[in-house]
Amino acid sequence: MSYLDNYKLWCEDSYFDDATREELLAIQGNEQEIKERFYKDLEFGTGGLRGILGAGTNRMNIYTVRKATQGLANYIKIAKGEQKGVAIAFDSRRMSTEFADVAALCLNANGIKSYVFPSLRPTPELSFAVRELGCIAGIVITASHNPPEYNGYKVYWEDGAQVTPPHDKNIMAEVAKVSDYHQALTMDKDTAIAQDLYHVIDASLDDKYMEALKKQIIHPEVIKEMAKDIKIVYTPLHGTGNVPVQRVLKELGFEHVYVVPEQEKPDGNFPTVSYPNPEDPKAFALALALAKKVDADVVLATDPDADRLGVYAKDTKTGEYISFTGNMSGMLICEYILRERKKAGTLPENGALVTTIVTTNMTFPIAEDYDMKLIEVLTGFKYIGEQIKLVEQNHTYEYVFGLEESYGCLAGTHSRDKDACVAVMMLCEVAAWCKKNHMTLWDQMLNIYEKYGYFKEGLQTITLKGIDGAEQIQGIMEKLRKNPPKKFGNLEVLAVRDYNADTRTDLRTGETTSTGLPKSNVLYWELSDYAWCCARPSGTEPKIKFYMGVKGTGLEDADKKLEELTDAVSEIVGL
Repeated sequence: MSYLDNYKLWCEDSYFDDATREELLAIQGNEQEIKERFYKDLEFGTGGLRGILGAGTNRMNIYTVRKATQGLANYIKIAKGEQKGVAIAFDSRRMSTEFADVAALCLNANGIKSYVFPSLRPTPELSFAVRELGCIAGIVITASHNPPEYNGYKVYWEDGAQVTPPHDKNIMAEVAKVSDYHQALTMDKDTAIAQDLYHVIDASLDDKYMEALKKQIIHPEVIKEMAKDIKIVYTPLHGTGNVPVQRVLKELGFEHVYVVPEQEKPDGNFPTVSYPNPEDPKAFALALALAKKVDADVVLATDPDADRLGVYAKDTKTGEYISFTGNMSGMLICEYILRERKKAGTLPENGALVTTIVTTNMTFPIAEDYDMKLIEVLTGFKYIGEQIKLVEQNHTYEYVFGLEESYGCLAGTHSRDKDACVAVMMLCEVAAWCKKNHMTLWDQMLNIYEKYGYFKEGLQTITLKGIDGAEQIQGIMEKLRKNPPKKFGNLEVLAVRDYNADTRTDLRTGETTSTGLPKSNVLYWELSDYAWCCARPSGTEPKIKFYMGVKGTGLEDADKKLEELTDAVSEIVGL
C-alpha cells in the first residue's frame, strides 16, 4: 500500500477517531507532509518507539502505541507471562498519560494484567517496579530529553533492564506481524478494573524505592554534619524528577535545596527550554542564575524522565560555575564510592565496574587502582543492566557501579537502568564530603585528574532528517568501512573494531580477533597517545554520532588534543 493509500485509509476508516481525521484532512494537498507521515510505519526498534506526535503511521499516536503494544502482548503470551503482568510509567510529555492507558488497556484486552502508576514517575522507578512487583515486562512512556514535539515508548523485561537480545528482536518481530491496526485490541477501562486486569500502583512502592536509594549512602554522618552549610540548586526541567529528588534530599537531611521555580512543575511543552536536555548548557540558564543568587555549591538538572543528570559546580578561585560532563560527574561518584567503601571495608574483593565502549578511558586506571574488574559493553545502559543480571546469575563478580558517557550512571542494583535520583543523592554526598574537607567538587575533580590522568571526551553529532537521512547515515558508515582511515590528524590508527563484523584488527600485527560483544553497527578506532574515536548511528534518532577521547598532560593540553581530534573527524567524514 502506498503512502497516499494509507493516508486515504486513515481519513476514511471509522476505526480512527474524529480528531485524527480532522488533523489529516487539514493537510490535504500537502503531499510532502502526507509522505513524511505515511511513507513508513514508525519503527519499533531495539529501544522501542520514538517519534513526533501526530496522526499517521510514522508518528506517535494512540494507534501506533496500541499496535506496538499488541506485538508486545503477543510475545508475552508466547512467554506465558500474562499473570505476571506489565508495569507502566509515564513522564510529563504531551499524551504520556493517554499512551500509558492505551498500552494498559491493550494488554488487558489480551488477558494481561497491567500495573499503572497514578501519576508521572521517573524511568528508574519503573525499572525498580518491574522487579518489585514480579512483572514479566515494563513500559515507560517517554522521549527522554528530546524536543517537546516528541514522545516515545520503551520496553523493559522481567530483570528490570530495557530489552536485550533475544527479547528485543523477538518483540520487534511480533510487532511487525501486526500488519493491520484493527488487530490491536482494546477494552473499556471500567471493565478492565472490574475484571482485575487494570491495577493502580499505590504509594508504598514509592516508599520502597526511596529506601532502596538511601541504602547507597556511605557517610550519613557527613551529610548530617554539613547539612546546614551546603547549598544545592536543582531543576527537574519540567519533568518527573521534582518529587523524588526533593524527597530523598530532604529525608537525608539536606536543608538548603533550592528548586528553580519556573521549571518545578511538570509541563510537556517545556516552556522555559527549547530542548529539555541536561547535556545542553542552555538548559541551565535559570538554574545558574539562581545559583549565583544563593551562592550555591552545586547545580543539578535531571531530564524529563529523570534518568540523566547534568552538573555544574563552583570554582572558588574564579567564582564561576564549571560544567561537568557525564564522564566527569560519573567519575566523581565512582571514585568516591570506591575510595570510601575501601576505607570502610565494604568494597567487595570481586567487585566490577561496568561501562560502555564510549565512556571515558579514565575507568581503566581507576579500576586497576582499586582492583576492580572492568566490564565494557555496547552503547546503551540496557547492556549495563544486563550485566548486573549476568554477574548475579553466574556468581562471577559483584556489581559496584555502572556509567555511560551520556550523563547516566547507577549506584546499587535497585534499578537496572541509569538513575538520576540516586546520582543526585550520591553527588550531594560527595559535595558534602568535599565541603567538610574545605574543597569544592571542582577541586576534587582536579585531584582525580592529577592522580589518574587528564582524560577528556567529546561528541560530534550529524543529524540527517527525513526520508533520505537513514540512507545518508548508512552511506557514511559504508565509506568508513571501505576506506578506513589510517590516521586521525597526527594520531595513528593502532587497531580497528568493527562490531558489526565482530572483529578487532591490530594494524601493527595484522592480527584479527573477536570483539567479544554482540554484533552492532559500530566502528571504533584505537589511536596513538591513548586517544580513540567511535562512530555509531543512533537507534532512536536520525543521527550518527562520533564519540572521541584523549589523554592530556593538563587541562589545556587535553582541550587542545580534543580539538585537533574533532577537526580530524570532520575532515575524514567530510563535514
